[in-house]
Amino acid sequence: MKAEPIKGTGVALVTPFHNYGTIDFTSLGKLVKHVIKGGVDFLVAMGTTSEAPVLSKDEKTAVLNHILEVNNNRLPVVLGMGGNNTQFIVDAIRSMDFEGISGILSVAPYYNKPNQKGIYYHFKSIAAASPVPVILYNVPGRTSSNITAETCLRLAHDFENIKAVKEASGNFSQIMEILKNKPEGFSVLSGDDAITFPMMALGADGVISVVANAFPKPFSKMVNAAAIGDYDKARALHFELLEVMEALFEDGNPGGIKAALDVLGLAGNNLRLPLVKVNKATYNTIANLTNTLK
Repeated sequence: MKAEPIKGTGVALVTPFHNYGTIDFTSLGKLVKHVIKGGVDFLVAMGTTSEAPVLSKDEKTAVLNHILEVNNNRLPVVLGMGGNNTQFIVDAIRSMDFEGISGILSVAPYYNKPNQKGIYYHFKSIAAASPVPVILYNVPGRTSSNITAETCLRLAHDFENIKAVKEASGNFSQIMEILKNKPEGFSVLSGDDAITFPMMALGADGVISVVANAFPKPFSKMVNAAAIGDYDKARALHFELLEVMEALFEDGNPGGIKAALDVLGLAGNNLRLPLVKVNKATYNTIANLTNTLK
């Protein structure tokens, strides 16, 4: 991913836990092999779906190292490195060993609610410190901090190593403005599985996906079909997956995807507080849909 465009299907890997709370590295290894076999294009470690906020520094290091070991340089690996303390992130980047890491995914600063000038200088600082490509992550529903199209485009034009945005605002007017005016070589990735197909029909380059943890093969096929303009095939796969995509987020993420992975026997249905398992009705819905798609 260092010199090549950031595109296709990325998967935001979950962190499997044992029922007594420790990290299940055996299941993590199985999951990495499962998504690689399923045809995804890159892996994302320590994203929102990994429950990174409830992992210790040592646990994060151990999870990343295990992903890198199992991956064995087969796919690019993107590392989540974001937060609301700019200097802390810059210091973390400067002290990080980026061997095996192809890029970082950095979420918009949350809670502090900076204005657009603050967001711009936040990412300017990160871009200046990072030796690898930076993917902006815009997810206002989680951060209460929207990276506007104007700010996203300014960052994309001003900094060579800001190479992409993961857009999870759901605001198609904003997304279309970015797609229309982005510089050459800058990728727009969907941050929402259910709108990946319509975003790609408008010119987006791919997705960082949750559903691809469980269903990498059909989801990757959908993304690949859309990428070459085979919209009939992509549309059919989109609708085939739509119901399960919606069910996976009905009671929170990553609760839904962990329920699906439990049904598939890939990882236990265990989360760390403050997150809890999806309710029984949602689990049953996910189980039925998952078994249909197996």
